[in-house]
Amino acid sequence: MASAKDADPTLGYLTRKDTEVKLPRPTRVKNKTPAPIQITAEQILREARERQEAEIRPPKQKITDSTELAEYRLRKRKEFEDLIRRVRWNISVWIKYAQWEESQKDFNRARSVWERALEVDYKNHTLWLKYAEVEMKNKFINHARNVWDRAVSLLPRVDQLWYKYIHMEEMLGNVAGARQVFERWMGWTPDQQGWLSYIKFELRYNEIERARGIFERFVQCHPKVGAWIRYAKFEMKNGEVAKARNVYERAVEKLADDDEAELLFVAFAEFEERCKETERARCIYKFALDHIPKGRAEDLYRKFVAFEKQYGDREGIEDAIVGKRRFQYEDEVRKNPLNYDSWFDYIRLEESVGNKERIREVYERSIANIPPAEEKRYWQRYIYLWINYALYEELDAGDMERTRDVYRECLKLIPHQKFSFAKIWLLAAQFEIRQLNLKAARQILGNAIGKAPKDKIFKKYIEIELQLGNIDRCRKLYEKYLEWSPENCYAWSKYAELERSLCETDRARAIFELAIAQPALDMPELLWKAYIDFEIAEGEFERTRELYERLLDRTKHLKVWISYAKFEASAVEEDGRGSDLPEDDLQAYQREQRKQRIQHTRRVFEKAVNYYRTSAPELKEERAMLLEEWLNMEVAFGELGDVSLVQTKLPKKLKKKRPIVTEDGPAGFEEYIDYLFPEETQTTNLKILEAAYKWKKQKLSSDDD
Repeated sequence: MASAKDADPTLGYLTRKDTEVKLPRPTRVKNKTPAPIQITAEQILREARERQEAEIRPPKQKITDSTELAEYRLRKRKEFEDLIRRVRWNISVWIKYAQWEESQKDFNRARSVWERALEVDYKNHTLWLKYAEVEMKNKFINHARNVWDRAVSLLPRVDQLWYKYIHMEEMLGNVAGARQVFERWMGWTPDQQGWLSYIKFELRYNEIERARGIFERFVQCHPKVGAWIRYAKFEMKNGEVAKARNVYERAVEKLADDDEAELLFVAFAEFEERCKETERARCIYKFALDHIPKGRAEDLYRKFVAFEKQYGDREGIEDAIVGKRRFQYEDEVRKNPLNYDSWFDYIRLEESVGNKERIREVYERSIANIPPAEEKRYWQRYIYLWINYALYEELDAGDMERTRDVYRECLKLIPHQKFSFAKIWLLAAQFEIRQLNLKAARQILGNAIGKAPKDKIFKKYIEIELQLGNIDRCRKLYEKYLEWSPENCYAWSKYAELERSLCETDRARAIFELAIAQPALDMPELLWKAYIDFEIAEGEFERTRELYERLLDRTKHLKVWISYAKFEASAVEEDGRGSDLPEDDLQAYQREQRKQRIQHTRRVFEKAVNYYRTSAPELKEERAMLLEEWLNMEVAFGELGDVSLVQTKLPKKLKKKRPIVTEDGPAGFEEYIDYLFPEETQTTNLKILEAAYKWKKQKLSSDDD
């Protein structure tokens, strides 16, 4: 029992412990398999609804005489008054009170409640709407008018009040009264929708002149393009073409520089088009295109092109289309002359037209915009202007001298000390080859190697000379290539491959030896593989073994061991002895050779396993993969294989957990696979025995004391 001192009066004389919410402990689900009978959410909800107890409702009260009715009314009014006293600001309570009084047919009391509510919050337009609806529903028209008048006087910016007031007058057939309300509303300069509602009202009663007068006031109050277009369409609908044209002309005078002027010009031109005045429409389009900024005239251009397609001749159509796009591109390149994408689009447009002088002029203007900084990323788009210019001169214009000049000027412009473009050098050289000028092509590629050597240039130059059959030049180029980039394994491999294709085995071997002797290489594994494959292809198995041993001195990677073992398993030394033997002896000879290969393979695997066990015991996964590869190979040997040799060395797989540590601290555990090798198992058992012996000794010594 808690002491009285701990009890808190604010908690009903309970202690803090008594008021604590005790949540049930989450039970751990052991069996996560799905149940044989599945229950849907719908079924659970249906059962919950079926088991719900009946709702407790107050008994219905039947009033039999006026005394009971008076008591009931008194009680309800007292409840409402008490509620209002507590939450005077809650408008819904006032509304319920007033509606209840209305249901009792006591309209004076209901009005009193509404008026009291309006004293609390007269700015709440919902109150006015409900009040007026009650008066209208019970056919107190003058009372309703009084409410609406007060509402629109106090809240003239609430459009809904005006609409409801006008709707009531119109439903009563009081058109003059509705018009008078509209005029009061227009005095407050409402938005466009209010004016349009007034115009629609007048049109419903065929008051065309009144509607025209309202339109005039409307465009003065809201001098916007949309308002003028509506006015003109109104006149057009009533068959007044001259008046509609006059409206458009007045609108153009006032709104020619407006942001939405494009819409006005399009509407004006379409109006003239409908009136079969094509020349007027064409003049409007051209006037608009001259006055509206190009960025805002897209729709106007599109309409003009469609108009020319319909009413103009072929030349006019083409001029309209090209002129439109030319204006756009001129505007873009004037704003930002270094936007090379705009120049590309502009050039493509001029090329589609086919005017040589204009095309050359645009190309010359575009290449004059040199990037401001000598950084390659700024030049990458710019350089394609030169490339496209040269290709145009060669392929379309057919002017070879001009093409040569373009390439020469471009190469002169590029700052080769900081960066260069192999593409330009190669395109210039290939152009000269197409002109059968081999000397000029060699000169260009030689300059490229001297000024800005690149992999692409060397590769292409060597490819060209190889196709021409100039082997000595290829060798010189490879020497230059390797002087410039001695760490490039691709160059070493290709050079050796060239020598091997020429049956120069010693030269190829010397190149490989020089390559692997380099202090730094970008991809040494590819180079060693190429050298080993070369020796295997030559049938030099002893040299291959020597290579593998040298490679293992440098790296003890798992893939090297496996590759070495696979080589030993597949190395078949060819000699002349097997061919002269009879069939039985030949089979015995082949069997003997196979045994030797298996022994060599096992020797490699044993050497690898010893290395991983003694020198790198932490690389357990690599060791396990090596043993698995060995096991697969023993199975592949068939009857000569001995699987038991490997099985005794295979580890056990153990699932373990280790903590995940992040920057914020420990973040749970993750599972991982660990390997337990046979020799580790024995060591573990010995450690357990030692610990048990030590514990026994300590226990005996403590008993003696």
